[in-house]
Amino acid sequence: MKGLFITLEGPDGSGKTTQVAKIAEYLTQQKIDFIQTREPGGTRISDKIRSLILDPEHNEMHDLTEVLLYAASRAQHVHEKIIPALESGKVVLCDRFVDASLAYQGFGLGVGEGPVLQVNQIATSGLVPDRSYFIDVSPEVGRKRMTVRYGTENLDRIEQKDLSYHERVREGFQHIFNNQEKRIHRINGEQDPETVFAEIVEDLDKLLSNHKEN
Repeated sequence: MKGLFITLEGPDGSGKTTQVAKIAEYLTQQKIDFIQTREPGGTRISDKIRSLILDPEHNEMHDLTEVLLYAASRAQHVHEKIIPALESGKVVLCDRFVDASLAYQGFGLGVGEGPVLQVNQIATSGLVPDRSYFIDVSPEVGRKRMTVRYGTENLDRIEQKDLSYHERVREGFQHIFNNQEKRIHRINGEQDPETVFAEIVEDLDKLLSNHKEN
């Protein structure tokens, strides 16, 4: 049986990484065979590309370079790690995927959906998540959480961008959700983490049950 591909998405400071850890613990408790991974990164090569993308010293990076680096990292990740896991019947739990590129580069940078979709279609060989959880928070809430957690001086190159950029990113995520409501489950990320997790599990249990039946 083919595996199940689950992604978590949302603006910086949405709490998705916390929820990935909670879901991983839940899947372990349920004795479900899964792998946990993230983007950019997830493989040795992809992690090296991640360090290039997020380094605050690389402010001269061209927007298209950023698009292509994310796609290159994703291509390695998909073909080395995600597809083999799905083919072996595992659940793949991934922190970010193509939706993030659409929101951050397509909308945040203003590159547009077309170019981002085109290059990622090649990078992923058309792979689409079975379910994506979009944890939604305002840019103001996200920024406050990030600075409290890491301090302003420790934010990466993307996190350091101004509030207007992060507003466009959020608009991008909302646009994607509005066009793919069957795949994407939106959750108010400004609730406490346990409430967010409870909403995810309610949907996840149905998803896993339907997958077993098929």
